[in-house]
Amino acid sequence: MELKDVSETMAKLKVDGKEIEVPDHFSLLQACEEAGAEIPRFCFHERLSVAGNCRMCLIEVKGGPPKPTASCAMGVRDIRGGPNGELPEIFTNTPMVKKAREGVMEFLLINHPLDCPICDQGGECDLQDQAMAFGIAGSRYTENKRAVEDKYIGPLVKTVMNRCIHCTRCVRFTTEVGGISELGLIGRGEDAEITTYLERAMTSELQGNVVDLCPVGALTSRPFAFTARPWELGKTESIDVMDAVGSAIRVDTRGREVMRIMPRVNEQVNEEWISDKTRFIWDGLKTQRLDRPYVRRDGRLQPASWGEAFAAIRTAVTVTPGNKIGAIAGDLASVEEMYALKELIRSLGSENLDCRQDGTALDPSLGRASYLFNPTIEGIEQAGALLLIGANPRFEAAVLNARIRKRFRRGNFPIGVIGEQTEMRYAYDYLGAGPDTLADIASGANSFVEKLRGAKNPMIIVGQGALARPDGAAILSAAAQLAGSVGALTAEWNGFGVLHTAASRVGGLDLGFVPGANGLGASDMLSAMDVVFLLGADELDFSKKTAKFTVYIGSHGDQGAHHADVILPAATYTEKSGIWVNTEGRVQMGNRAGFAPGDAREDWAILRALSDVLGHKLPFDSLYALRKALYAAYPVFAEVDAVAPGSVDDVARLGQMQGEMTRAGFASPIKDFYLTNPIARASAVMAECSALARNNFQAAAE
Repeated sequence: MELKDVSETMAKLKVDGKEIEVPDHFSLLQACEEAGAEIPRFCFHERLSVAGNCRMCLIEVKGGPPKPTASCAMGVRDIRGGPNGELPEIFTNTPMVKKAREGVMEFLLINHPLDCPICDQGGECDLQDQAMAFGIAGSRYTENKRAVEDKYIGPLVKTVMNRCIHCTRCVRFTTEVGGISELGLIGRGEDAEITTYLERAMTSELQGNVVDLCPVGALTSRPFAFTARPWELGKTESIDVMDAVGSAIRVDTRGREVMRIMPRVNEQVNEEWISDKTRFIWDGLKTQRLDRPYVRRDGRLQPASWGEAFAAIRTAVTVTPGNKIGAIAGDLASVEEMYALKELIRSLGSENLDCRQDGTALDPSLGRASYLFNPTIEGIEQAGALLLIGANPRFEAAVLNARIRKRFRRGNFPIGVIGEQTEMRYAYDYLGAGPDTLADIASGANSFVEKLRGAKNPMIIVGQGALARPDGAAILSAAAQLAGSVGALTAEWNGFGVLHTAASRVGGLDLGFVPGANGLGASDMLSAMDVVFLLGADELDFSKKTAKFTVYIGSHGDQGAHHADVILPAATYTEKSGIWVNTEGRVQMGNRAGFAPGDAREDWAILRALSDVLGHKLPFDSLYALRKALYAAYPVFAEVDAVAPGSVDDVARLGQMQGEMTRAGFASPIKDFYLTNPIARASAVMAECSALARNNFQAAAE
């Protein structure tokens, strides 16, 4: 969906003699950069409010006061031209500017410790770079440096507060973007220091972003501390699969090992933020790994060769009729492996396919718009009002929640919530717990419907807490009907959005990885099938499992592997190139950063080899050939980094289906933000965060 451009008033000025034209809301710093001048800065950040306290961005304004000016705190509107109509003029490289910046840098380094050789920021430190470019060769300061006690702010962010230069980026981030005032600056002068107010760990799901924001080594990654230098690492651009947002990430590796995960800028999706689960999951990539095939013999899983594992599967499949064979795709599966598994299962004469482990009431036969986040993530900023139905974006999609908060901070944005009453990081109207409230709003009995009707671009987000239940289809229809009645479905704006929690879900629905006319769903397969293939499916209720033979294709020794009869070791998302489709329907390509351990192989290659053994050889021998067949069958996947919009008519038809809703309240499917998938459950860092979150919750309850 295209968003309308907001008209901007432009202003002309000169920078170092070069005439430029920029929007008149630009700061002088942004105008200088538009002209190609390099302006040093520590406190200024494009996505945070202006603090103006480091004074490193000094420039000279012609006709202004006879002293340097902080370019971040002065706007283009604030400077005047000459008396005869000359353009306003600023300079970034005069002797006055050079001397002023040298003085500021010398002042900053007065108390900064000389510990660059042991500092984790070394090699990517703004202070190092700018001291070289804009500082002087020595220091005239000979007194002792001040010392500040380190603070414990949690298991994710390490503090060395002697290095802090009080830029307050971390304070502004937690308050403005994170939505919780957990850091602040106390004291004055030499006693000033950044600290948590109550000397306790931070609780934000986005706190790791302060590591990227800190321009010095005061806040660094605790799990990454003292493990590697930036220049030792190979860097691979990829896509995150910890939730359905599809954040752009960079995977840093040394040899075969993932050392850290960093965000990449993607204005349409995650801007430059990522959640803590995305950033700190990497230690789970190497623990609890499946690195060789296993076959269950005498009631125990025992190591086997690929040939033995395939032979065991062939023995089971050949004596089983097609209608007794099923396949379930997990939440982290890529499109390629789901496509390969679908083709294999169909060739065996089965229609028992499902990518919806949680049983959510979404079906591709209802049209693509029925299961997409149609307004798009960037489109949240165009919304005029928001209704959340059975969704808790703070835990289900932390980065998307930050976008909602960004729109909330601009003002005039009423938010209503039907479901659990929890802390969302922004103020909202709590309307009720379940379907009864939704019916009241639809009938006009609840006044919030007038806020939706009166808003330009109203928006309704339906979460899996409302859809993954027996009456999910009726709730989906009621929400779609409400969207139509409040004006959220127009030619210019589709305000009906489904918020997914699984990275593989939209891709699976686009593929049609759902039961055929006579097929069974995921929950029924475990008890009704004789042979079940689990493609990384671990979030099922295995207490109901009565299937005679289960094949698990996955990377970690989680629930699925424990209940399997044959285990085929596969690759994680950092060990394969794959396509994922995020909650808004954006097709994204992840790249391989390393190789799977031991005998583990990429999932599609395992399925291709298995198909040969089963006598139903898949028609591709390479990833290129697989994608060629995939694009031919499903052209939507060929448009990488594009969103093929769903039709408003699909949502309108969805609203006409109706159905009977129960009275039970909505509950978010995410009970523990840090432990939602096999990789997270294998991570020691995530386990520590989970324990800390539980303790904080219990303390708050008491």
